[in-house]
Amino acid sequence: MQVLIVLKILGLLLSIYSLTMFIPGLVALYFRDGSELSFFTGFAVTLAIGLSAYLPLRKFQSPIKLTDGYIIVVMFWTVLGIFGAIPLYLDKQLNLTIAQSVFESMSGFTTTGATVIVGLDSLPQAILLYRQLVQWLGGMGIIVLAVAILPLLGMGGMQLFRAETPGPQKEKITPRVAETAKVLWYIYLGLTVACMLAYWVAGMSLFDAIGHSFSTVAIGGFSTHDASIGHFQSNAIEMVAVLFMFISGVNFGVHYIALRSTSLKPYFGNAEFKAYVGIMLFLGVVTVAYLYATDTADFSNSFYGGVFQVVSIATTTGFTTVEYHNWPGFLPVLLLFASFVGGCAGSTGGGMKVIRVVLLLKQGVRELIRLVHPHAVLPVKVGRKSIPSRDIDAVWGFFAAYVIILIIMLLLLMATGLDQETAFSAVVACLNNLGPGLGDVGSNYSSLNGLQLSILCFAMLLGRLEIFTLLVLLTPHFWRK
Repeated sequence: MQVLIVLKILGLLLSIYSLTMFIPGLVALYFRDGSELSFFTGFAVTLAIGLSAYLPLRKFQSPIKLTDGYIIVVMFWTVLGIFGAIPLYLDKQLNLTIAQSVFESMSGFTTTGATVIVGLDSLPQAILLYRQLVQWLGGMGIIVLAVAILPLLGMGGMQLFRAETPGPQKEKITPRVAETAKVLWYIYLGLTVACMLAYWVAGMSLFDAIGHSFSTVAIGGFSTHDASIGHFQSNAIEMVAVLFMFISGVNFGVHYIALRSTSLKPYFGNAEFKAYVGIMLFLGVVTVAYLYATDTADFSNSFYGGVFQVVSIATTTGFTTVEYHNWPGFLPVLLLFASFVGGCAGSTGGGMKVIRVVLLLKQGVRELIRLVHPHAVLPVKVGRKSIPSRDIDAVWGFFAAYVIILIIMLLLLMATGLDQETAFSAVVACLNNLGPGLGDVGSNYSSLNGLQLSILCFAMLLGRLEIFTLLVLLTPHFWRK
């Protein structure tokens, strides 16, 4: 581990991030809502600490090793969650504890969307904007943004890029990783602007349209209202949300290829995208049919409500229009399990990712065939591409780690006094970066104590970094020279 280069990069990134607090501070001054001191204090503290780490080392040059990349990614996301909590903790209108403030901040940056705040409709606009803004930044990953900046300062970025995306990788869609990061951000920004305009045309105020476009494209789920998207009571707004949640759940590399070729063929030639569409269609048909068959709602409400919640939960966005956790029968659990799949690799979605689930199923089928034909050579293919055995092993390792971590955290939460339904859904919702759960966390997480929130913060961080990036730091092999 190169301590000096790690401190230099963390200091630089923290200094850049401090601007996220300065902007809401200006908004608070404009609206005179009383929260400007909290944001400017957070800005000053974050900038001062960031610069104190960066400036003494600004001329220090050293190649970033892969191990340094992992450390920087994990430390930065951890530090980000802590420093992002400063204005939330200082603001007396929120009246949050330290644990609640860090939980809210970590939930935003990891695009989980779980909240401990009640009474969003009465909060100052600066606080609402800040929550949405941190989700937007977290959606694509501030580390990816740094990949585009660091090369300009004489520091390579490939190690950071690789460290943030283990397993099925984001496609390196341009020759240089910095250019890749820039292309991804251009697409991300373009989708955000398009989503904002669509919300505005559909009937949202400009402020709500901006805020919800941030959390929609980030697949975050934070809202400016307690009732989330249900506040607007508009089918048009719901369908705009469905469209952009669906788009944001697709691999951004595929978006780039489609834009470059001005053709839809890259989508329909992508095996993961086809599986993603198939999962959404299956879940949508089952949900709408069951809601209508059980007389939960008429066909129109069953269709709009069912389709919206399927896309929202399955992509791990977490917006709600109704209390889906009170739906009849198996539907709430079905949607919760759908969040395990999540979006495509290289998207802003959470969960295990569609490609991993596809590989798990294909490997399972191959093992069944091998029972009948033990000597057959049966490659696992995605589309026309054969997947190396090492990648299959990595997916199974990821799945095993995922299940073991879920079980351990479930038992820990139950040991703190939570009932089984609440504990299970809270872990699933945070590990999958989903947000809303079942039981006592169906609406928000304000009823949980500091220890429970801390466990879930760790779950959110694991989910955001796709587990291995964080777990690898806990292995003795990582620290051996």
